[in-house]
Amino acid sequence: MVNVGILGATGMVGQRFIELLADHPNFEVTALTASSRSAGKRYEDAVTWHLESKIPEAIGDTIVVDTDPSRVKDVEIVFSALPTQHASVVEPKFAEAGMKVASNASAMRMEPDVPLVVPEVNPEHLDLIETQQRKRGWDGFIVTNPNCSTIALVMTLKPLYDQFNIKRVYVSTMQAVSGAGYNGVPSMAIVDNLVPFIGDEEEKMESETLHLLGDFDGTTVTDANFGVSASCHRVAVLDGHTEAVFIEMKDDFEVDDIKQSFSNFNGLPQKLKLHSAPENPIVIREELNRPQPRMDRMAGNGMAVSVGRIRRDDVFNNSLKYILVGHNTIRGAAGASILNAELINEIM
Repeated sequence: MVNVGILGATGMVGQRFIELLADHPNFEVTALTASSRSAGKRYEDAVTWHLESKIPEAIGDTIVVDTDPSRVKDVEIVFSALPTQHASVVEPKFAEAGMKVASNASAMRMEPDVPLVVPEVNPEHLDLIETQQRKRGWDGFIVTNPNCSTIALVMTLKPLYDQFNIKRVYVSTMQAVSGAGYNGVPSMAIVDNLVPFIGDEEEKMESETLHLLGDFDGTTVTDANFGVSASCHRVAVLDGHTEAVFIEMKDDFEVDDIKQSFSNFNGLPQKLKLHSAPENPIVIREELNRPQPRMDRMAGNGMAVSVGRIRRDDVFNNSLKYILVGHNTIRGAAGASILNAELINEIM
């Protein structure tokens, strides 16, 4: 077993990490960190638990410590659920101390020597770790996963990008309130309402998508060469981001070929049979009214993306449109970091 820690363990994403790592066959949670307000307390006394599942019995009595590498002992991997402003300062300290940091935070995602990885999409980018360690003089390293909405989108773009010539992508998101954290969206702001703006979300989707699908020459990543335009919105859904995707191709295509591309898609996690990897990363729904977040967010234990309403867009030449649903706090956050760590543990 590999001893792991969770940085920012009392927050919403930290709680997902705890839930998903309970009874993990390869990882054992031995350290939990949080702010100084929680340090020194038993975890169940420090946390306001928001998930439907119960706090794992082995975790409840664990003493929370300060988020400092000197307080985290005998741990090989740490999962970071830290807010961005803290992650930019704290995560490098853990990497410098020799730990492997699997981060869900956005602070280090676009650093040129930090791998931004979705294991089914660009596992080869993990080779940047060697460059990172050499450049920064670290014994450990940082690996990041993308924004929650980006992960779901790019998993559906990858098979199309490999087989067809994508010219432009337009995406409009309907994002769950859990993506903002428990206190992120006041009930009076979202009930009977829709909020048509999420700070920095559109910029993240546009830049991270092209980076994830970019060419890697062994030392640097060159972004993919097509346009991405995103419009992001918060809706009154607890979990599960829905995205309406419109793709303009350079060449003509058949819808059946698109569906086959989705159905046949798998990656290194599936070949290695990693614990958190869904058997089918993309699940096609043929019903006219699917996918829906409440019904489809748990596909593949929350690690798969459901796609439906796959059809031609007859307004523009060679254009495709579809709807996707992905679980934002599982595949889009904690589960993504865990799958990254599983892949690293397997191949490095």
